[in-house]
Amino acid sequence: MTLSPREKRVLEKIDPDGMLAFLGELVAIPSEGGAETPAQERVAEWMEENGLEVDVWELDLEGLKTHPAYSAEIEREEALGVVGVIDGRGGGKTLILNGHVDVVPPGDPSLWGFSPWDGGVVDGRVRGRGSLDMKGGLACALFAAKAIQDAGVRLRGRLVLQSVVGEEDGGVGTLAAVMRGYRGDGAIIMEPTGLAICPAQAGALNFRITLRGRAAHGCVRDEGVSALEKLFPLYQELLALEAERNHNAGGALFRAYKNPFPLSVGRVEGGDWPSTVPDWIRVEGRYGLKPGEEEAEARSAFQRALDRGSAGDPWLRANPPELEWWGGRFLPATTPAEHPLVTQLAEVVEDTLGRSPMLEGVTYGSDLRHLVLEGNIPTVLFGPGDIRCAHTVDESVSVKDLDHTIRTLAVMALRFCGCEDD
Repeated sequence: MTLSPREKRVLEKIDPDGMLAFLGELVAIPSEGGAETPAQERVAEWMEENGLEVDVWELDLEGLKTHPAYSAEIEREEALGVVGVIDGRGGGKTLILNGHVDVVPPGDPSLWGFSPWDGGVVDGRVRGRGSLDMKGGLACALFAAKAIQDAGVRLRGRLVLQSVVGEEDGGVGTLAAVMRGYRGDGAIIMEPTGLAICPAQAGALNFRITLRGRAAHGCVRDEGVSALEKLFPLYQELLALEAERNHNAGGALFRAYKNPFPLSVGRVEGGDWPSTVPDWIRVEGRYGLKPGEEEAEARSAFQRALDRGSAGDPWLRANPPELEWWGGRFLPATTPAEHPLVTQLAEVVEDTLGRSPMLEGVTYGSDLRHLVLEGNIPTVLFGPGDIRCAHTVDESVSVKDLDHTIRTLAVMALRFCGCEDD
């Protein structure tokens, strides 16, 4: 299938300079988790300026906490939902384009080669925290919608643009949009997939393990029980669990990854004094879940690994590790690869980019699971840039990828939603 005259007309109306200017402005607004409101207000303002029907609301954070799918690592005092809609004449399907404005902290600014809130374009790349993950993808969706409007094309279905908060720590913004009634026949989340189509995501659970020891002066350390030393056999069992769970796991969609469902310890703390044997230690991390895996069974496998690590140690048998599941809870979710949303997007990528798209799974959690599991909405991830450039210093995204994403989203909206004279 080749591009139609209407599709070519829409592509000619794309404003790449305007998109880069807006994205730079959005990146320059710090929007770490819990401080997303200024960025959301700017997105809502842009939507209104460009003729979308805009819904802005205060999230009922206390009410959302009662929902079984709610999870968060950040206590928010306020949060805004922002949705812009291009309403069609009827008879077509509804497509949701979803992107988040929250970003992870930049860390030590001195480690960056430029300001984390730069937003400028250098050597063909937009620089700054959130440029890749994922204000860039959100800006692409907004300017794809603008091109459709500027070309004077009337859709039969609805195009719904969701700007959400809290994706990085649990997905409260997308959950709130689903609960507000924003559903559709399909959804695309513009996460950085390197322009691959990703209909499957792994899941992840946050864990916390606390070990108890017995304090003693460091000069007679053998008279105490070091909680740090008691961690060693447990950690070895967790590594063995990771290896077992990833052996020939994931299938074709995850073939690019050695460990598609990793178990990673990211934080360790313990002890109260340098010359005292530590009588406590606490580790926190994330535990990867496989698509189709039951959460309860995954948790049981984790507990069994801790039990095995404790079985050969008299102290651990008498003082077993305390396991707590906390914070972010990203369940795995999948849209079948043969679903029309996936196959149609693949056709669009081929027509707009001139090549067959990659079809992959992603090893990270995202808001895909809220749209699929809570909204019953077929959903894929598709967006500009490499996830390996996210959550690190000198984050950036290529202008070329941004351009490809806008073009693909614009044509996909036309075909998926339909146009009034089709």
